[in-house]
Amino acid sequence: MAKPRKVIIIGAGHVGSHAGYALAEQGLAEEIIFIDIDREKAKAQALDIYDATVYLPHRVKVKSGDYSDAADADLMVIAVGTNPDKNKGETRMSTLTNTALIIKEVAWHIKNSGFDGMIVSISNPADVITHYLQHLLQYSSNKIISTSTVLDSARLRRAIADAVEIDQKSIYGFVLGEHGESQMVAWSTVSIAGKPILELIKEKPEKYGQIDLSKLSDEARAGGWHILTGKGSTEFGIGASLAEVTRAIFSDEKKVLPVSTLLNGEYGQHDVYASVPTVLGIHGVEEIIELNLTPEEKGKFDASCRTMKENFQYALTLS
Repeated sequence: MAKPRKVIIIGAGHVGSHAGYALAEQGLAEEIIFIDIDREKAKAQALDIYDATVYLPHRVKVKSGDYSDAADADLMVIAVGTNPDKNKGETRMSTLTNTALIIKEVAWHIKNSGFDGMIVSISNPADVITHYLQHLLQYSSNKIISTSTVLDSARLRRAIADAVEIDQKSIYGFVLGEHGESQMVAWSTVSIAGKPILELIKEKPEKYGQIDLSKLSDEARAGGWHILTGKGSTEFGIGASLAEVTRAIFSDEKKVLPVSTLLNGEYGQHDVYASVPTVLGIHGVEEIIELNLTPEEKGKFDASCRTMKENFQYALTLS
């Protein structure tokens, strides 16, 4: 009999709880444990999801706990931090100081817990925080990633689908770089059923010629802001994104997803976490796929990486 899959979720707020529900609803773990500084909230979130499992198709045990529960866990999800206030001109990167200070404490607990499984961070600023946590833990980079632009890429595909009236599952493309303001779209690699969208624009201008690529890129970038402004937090999209990454790992799918991982020479970048197409399997990151970016796209990707490098260096001053 296979060992039950056990997931620890650090942070029982809107994001962490919806990530937990997505895992339970899709049957991706047999045991889910919430850890939060607010123990009562963690207990309540766990109980709420556990009640729901009575009517879900998969048996899942959901409870709250502490870091002593992490030693034999297979996966740890990091979902701590605060939301930026756009009314004050803040971005995801604006939350770096506060989140990094929380991550320092979380890292100490992880080190002392005996945990050595996969870590998937969904805390913002996603790429810099994941790099910072990897640095604090001195963890193998193939075992610690961020969902990062998995969600932005979904937002891009949804925006394209609305513009061309073709189902989003038939549209393929990636948002690369930062899960934040400096992200970019590799339009030269975006396709519909395998046909490059740039070719479709030329061949069928009556249908595709009116597509505003810049506007669609902005929609992918601003999608989270629309949701945050409207209801105060993102929940369902990030939960589904986390579940997609978890499935790829637990099922050893070798699936390509645009997670944030450590680059050491790929795309001409070194020592920076950035979102790129990555093959995920049971051992985490197995391969990084290098897309043939145009010079303009490469320039935008490099600029995004510079932003994350600079902020990572700032985070190190907090250590």
